[in-house]
Formats: sequence, structure tokens, C-alpha cells
Amino acid sequence: MSKTIKKIGVLTSGGDSPGMNAAIRSVVRTCAFHNIGCVGIYRGYQGMIEGDFKEMGPRSVNNIVNKGGTILKSARSIEFRTPEGREKAHKNLVKAGIDALVVIGGDGSFTGALLFNSEYNFPVMGIPGTIDNDIFGTSHTLGYDTALNTVVDVIDKIRDTASSHNRLFLIEVMGRDAGHIALNAGIGAGAEEILIPEEDLGLDRLLDSLRKSKAAGKSSSIVVIAEGDKIGKTVFELKDYVESNFPEYDVRVSVLGHMQRGGAPSCFDRVLASRLGVKAVECLLDGKSNFMVGLLCDKIELTPLEQAIKGHTEIDRELLRVSDIMSI
Repeated sequence: MSKTIKKIGVLTSGGDSPGMNAAIRSVVRTCAFHNIGCVGIYRGYQGMIEGDFKEMGPRSVNNIVNKGGTILKSARSIEFRTPEGREKAHKNLVKAGIDALVVIGGDGSFTGALLFNSEYNFPVMGIPGTIDNDIFGTSHTLGYDTALNTVVDVIDKIRDTASSHNRLFLIEVMGRDAGHIALNAGIGAGAEEILIPEEDLGLDRLLDSLRKSKAAGKSSSIVVIAEGDKIGKTVFELKDYVESNFPEYDVRVSVLGHMQRGGAPSCFDRVLASRLGVKAVECLLDGKSNFMVGLLCDKIELTPLEQAIKGHTEIDRELLRVSDIMSI
């Protein structure tokens, strides 16, 4: 029989993403709705080790639903990877009367939560928060939709300059291991070519695409590249290669970097965060543990944490086909 949950701790870990604050707000207010306590754990697992806790109520999360980043901060914790570090964390949770955890983050954060549960039988639930959308068991992670809109907005602005000066722009977006941002934002922004880690299209394919664009009368082009794409060591080396084969092209590079992580979350991310927070808390109250709450077919579903960590997200093959057709 599961123990009665009287107080839940919530933390954010790993890279920040838009929607994390909305999820924190949802967890805090759902706890209040069910008349249980909620404690904010600052700086992720490192704050858990150091006892950096703060009691939170409905009014403590006023006016954060529209804010990017995370009010609870985030930090990498080498110490939590050690048994001694996790023992300190557990003692602090017990001392504070915290009975369960909601962890908002990615696969690294979930790995830590799963290990902590296995050692101390401590109830944990995960909420997927990463702009890369690379967590198995959910169609959308928190921050992904916002990042897409940010990238499309920036590419729209760059295209104005590309058209005015007849330039080729190579635009690098985040996605070390997954090309979801590049593929979807590339289609949404009308890119001529999209390069992603899942598809090794090769340099010949890129050059052929540029030749076709030139022959079709396009005076400017946008190529969207996920940072993990294998076609070149860096986007700047790719620029040099293109210029050596197309000296007539004026090639420019834009690396969008961390601007993709910031900014106010989209309405979609705010609503998703609210739904996930409610489900995470209510699952803990129902005695469930070691699950991630995610969005599948517009319903909030549970995926075992181990499966969420080890599962592989697939790129949408139909979107690749759509991308080819749109680039004609």
C-alpha cells in the first residue's frame, strides 16, 4: 500500500525551456487544490542536496505563467551522481517532510529521478521539459512549440535580408541529436533545404539542391541546419565548401543559439504545462510513481520513466517528403 502524500517537492533540472514556470505553477496550485503542501526545490538536484527549499502556495506563483526560464533555477549536479550526494538529498527531503517529487526536465533529469527512487523507494513523476522534443512518450515536450515559433520568426526576418541582397543563408538551430526543430521550422519558414542528424543527405545532395534552386530562378535561399547534422564539422566549414563550389553565391551564417530557449511560452506550451502539472500531482496522490506524463493524440498519458529515457523518438518521414515537395 502506498504511503499518504502530504507534501510534494517540485524541481526543474537540465536546460531551461519555455513552459517550465507554467508547469511549476500548475503543480503548486494542484497541490493547494487537494489541500497538500508543496515545496519548491531550487537549482535542481544540487538544491536538493543543499536543502535549498521554499514552501510554495497559490499566490507564490502569481504572474509566472507567461515567463520563460524557470523561477526555481536549474543547475548541473555532479554530486547527485554519487551515492553520498543522493543520501544527503534524501535526508533533506525527509527532514522537510516531503513525500514525493515532480521532476521537470529531460532524460538526464529522469535518469536521476529513477535512480533515486530505486535506492529510497521515493515516489517520483516526470514532466518533459526540453525544446528539442526528443523524449519518448510525448508528441510535444514543454518549450518545443515556443522554440519553433521563435525560429520561424527569426528566419522570416533573415529572409527579408536574403531577398534584398540575393544571399544564401545557412541557419543553424538547436538539435544536437534530433532534427525536430530544424524540420518543422524549416517547413514553416519555407526553407529551400533542411539538414538534420537523422538523415545524412550528404554534400552532393545539398549542392544539387542549390543548383536546382538557381536554375529555377531563385535569387536567394535559406538552408536550415540542426546543430547535430553530420554533413559538415561546423556550419562555417559548410559555408566554405558551398562558396568553393558556388563562388557566385554570397553565403552568410546565422547561429541562433540560446535565443531559442528564451522568451514567453506560447499558448500551446502554457496549456500543455498546466495539463501535465495537474496529471503529475494527481498520479502521485493515486499512488503512482516512476512515470512521465506526456501528450499522445491530444490526451495526457503515462509512460514509464525507464521507457521515456531509453525510447527513441522517430522523425516524421511524411514531413521529410513534404519538405522535398515544398523546396521545388
